[in-house]
Amino acid sequence: MVLASFIGTTIEWYDFFLYGTAAALVFNKLFFPTVDPLAGTMAAFATYAVGFFARPLGGVIFGHFGDKLGRKSVLVTTLMLMGVATFCIGLLPTYEQAGVLAPVLLVTLRFVQGLGVGGEWGGAVLMAVEHGHRGKRGFYASWVQAGVPVGLLLANAVFSVCSSMPEQDFLAWGWRVPFLLGILLLAVGMFIRLRILESPLFQAAQGKAEVTPRLPVLEAIRLHPRNVLVAMGARFAENAAFYVFTVFVLSYATTRLGTTKIDVLNGVLIGSAVQLVAIPFFGALSDRIGRRPVYLAGAAGLALFAFPFFWLVETRATAGLWFAITLGLVVHSAMYGPQAAFFSELFSTRVRFSGVSLGYQLASPLAGGLAPLIATALLKWANGKPWPVALYLIGMSAITLVSVWCARETNQVELTEMPEGSPK
Repeated sequence: MVLASFIGTTIEWYDFFLYGTAAALVFNKLFFPTVDPLAGTMAAFATYAVGFFARPLGGVIFGHFGDKLGRKSVLVTTLMLMGVATFCIGLLPTYEQAGVLAPVLLVTLRFVQGLGVGGEWGGAVLMAVEHGHRGKRGFYASWVQAGVPVGLLLANAVFSVCSSMPEQDFLAWGWRVPFLLGILLLAVGMFIRLRILESPLFQAAQGKAEVTPRLPVLEAIRLHPRNVLVAMGARFAENAAFYVFTVFVLSYATTRLGTTKIDVLNGVLIGSAVQLVAIPFFGALSDRIGRRPVYLAGAAGLALFAFPFFWLVETRATAGLWFAITLGLVVHSAMYGPQAAFFSELFSTRVRFSGVSLGYQLASPLAGGLAPLIATALLKWANGKPWPVALYLIGMSAITLVSVWCARETNQVELTEMPEGSPK
């Protein structure tokens, strides 16, 4: 079950991350060519953010059906949405071919991607968490989280290969290849997800007449208002840092520092590969010493590393760039590793899908979705100096530190016996 969730999540995030890489490297030229390069990059990042603003809506919609009908059916639907939208992006006409219709279609498909991924995370995590693994929930759930760097690894690897072709060919048709390949991954993911079994905790809950509220998302807010805010705040540092370290850095290093696309993409590939070890490690560590200590250490580490990250990148040395991205993603892993189990343990079974999706996805547009756009705007405001971006990351860390500090430890919570409205 963990393997099935891991593979499905990998495919889903491959689709989602392709857009981020393309937004940083090519969409400004293909869909917004009438503005200057920096403004074009900001426009591309703005369309990138659209997917994040769709994620809370996707979380509410699919969280509702996940709590009413089951986790499995939702996971099949979200994977289909993502796969089809990604494939269609690869078929889009450019601005030169269709004028203003081109960016309109791009934004529409990005919105569909956001809806899909908004429901994906909660379902995939719960399929792992609700199958048991008492005492090892952090470790097993972290493998679902590890599907994210694998998706990023695949997306950047394919883009790295395609972007090595002559610039003219890459802009003409090469950028489409990674998006079109998504249809093959969709077929694999659908085959796997149609064969998985429903969550046993959900099935047990369905046997009780009172377990399914009419509107699970409202019930989650009524029963667990504090925990929704805790989950939301806990994501700010993790989400913003990830997209600064993997998306913003692509445009910053290539356009402002003259680094080659291949060098930056390779840095993200190395960092993503290291995360495959780091995320399960921190998930397992949270089983031993608690979710809060590990998460707090990650948020504090991000605050301390914010300025050194840019110092390393600004050396313009390939080794310094790679080390900066890799260490940044290790710090991110300390928050992301225990996150799936931590958030799942904050909510009771009958509203768990809605609760984790709401808390997780509400932060997405405010933290991750706007991070590349805010970072680019701050860079422009400071005349190319990255110090405001470092302060921005420190501010995100402060929000997460306060949120997690206010939470109770959850790693010993027994999900099958958890009373409504606790832990608070």
